Amino acid sequence: MKSVKILIDNKIPFIHGALDDIAELKYMDGSRIRSSDVKEMDALIIRTRTVCNEKLLAGSSVRFIATATIGFDHIDTVYCQRKGISWTNAPGCNSSSVEQYFVSAILELSARRIISPEGLTLGIIGVGNVGSKVARVAEVLGMRVLLNDPPRARAESESSFVSLEMIRKESDMITFHVPLNMEGADKTYKIADDHFFNSLAKKVHLINTSRGSVIDESALLTAIKRGKIRSCILDVWENEPFIKHELLQAVDIATPHIAGYSTDGKANGTTMSVQAVSRFFKLGRDNWKPANLPPPGLNPIKLDCMGLGEMDILRNVYKHTYSIVKDDAMLRADVPEFESLRGNYRIRREPAAFSVVLQNNNYEDLPRKLEKLGFSVLS
Repeated sequence: MKSVKILIDNKIPFIHGALDDIAELKYMDGSRIRSSDVKEMDALIIRTRTVCNEKLLAGSSVRFIATATIGFDHIDTVYCQRKGISWTNAPGCNSSSVEQYFVSAILELSARRIISPEGLTLGIIGVGNVGSKVARVAEVLGMRVLLNDPPRARAESESSFVSLEMIRKESDMITFHVPLNMEGADKTYKIADDHFFNSLAKKVHLINTSRGSVIDESALLTAIKRGKIRSCILDVWENEPFIKHELLQAVDIATPHIAGYSTDGKANGTTMSVQAVSRFFKLGRDNWKPANLPPPGLNPIKLDCMGLGEMDILRNVYKHTYSIVKDDAMLRADVPEFESLRGNYRIRREPAAFSVVLQNNNYEDLPRKLEKLGFSVLS
């Protein structure tokens, strides 16, 4: 008898069939889930588009919520604790995907001759699963890295981390990888405000793949107009899916909240959610994983390096795994389809799914760099 009732966001990939034979399931568009839909449910498996608060959950039978995402600011954790509702997120599930997005962004800026990453100082605000991986690949690209993470600084050696003031003073590029905290000592809501931008010592390159509300968009737009920002890449927006037209036109690269949307990252989030629900309700799927991920396109990647610079080689290899330019073009061509672009996102495999064959390579350190970026290098 299927005694556990579970409501599932129908846009969560690879989840169909995972629990169908052992639970009573209902699939819905996550943005359309209402209180009447969850009233008799025991569990929810959701994404960020389902806000789990008192308005949704009051009077329901929900005992467990699994969000297949790193972020969990769409879950009112205080209310859940008060009502005895357990919840879980998927920390680190798409960290390699955001790492891939970051490297693609750097390589694209390099192609446009906006930057040469070697020797630049990168300020990373938020050094969890994602920020740590971004720090690692930034060093592979020759960047000096500054780490800012107050919670970690308090718990660990202060010497490993720097102040936000030092980030603003010394960084050539700043990237955000923080959760959205609305209040408290570690508040991140609009952490990048007028004061933040006005106190920058240099014209910086800015990247945000965390949450839109981490940046005050009006302050950012003013900073761009005043020449405080050398280039800007935004994957997240304050009022998603609604984007300010003026800001969209002002940024260098704009994408529809898909930095973490690699096929591998989404599969990881689904895996963690299904396993968590299974453990909570003792459903026997504690080790479940998607059976087969779609294979990567061109594999192995074969590249003739003759006459190419090292950065050009990295760019040519990387474009076979992911093109940030394509996502930028798709969003700008049809901004009202923001949600559809996310919900129907294409297959995108991470570098670990690819092998590389380098022909006529004269850069001794290049194979090691590619391996550190996740690729397998074949002789």
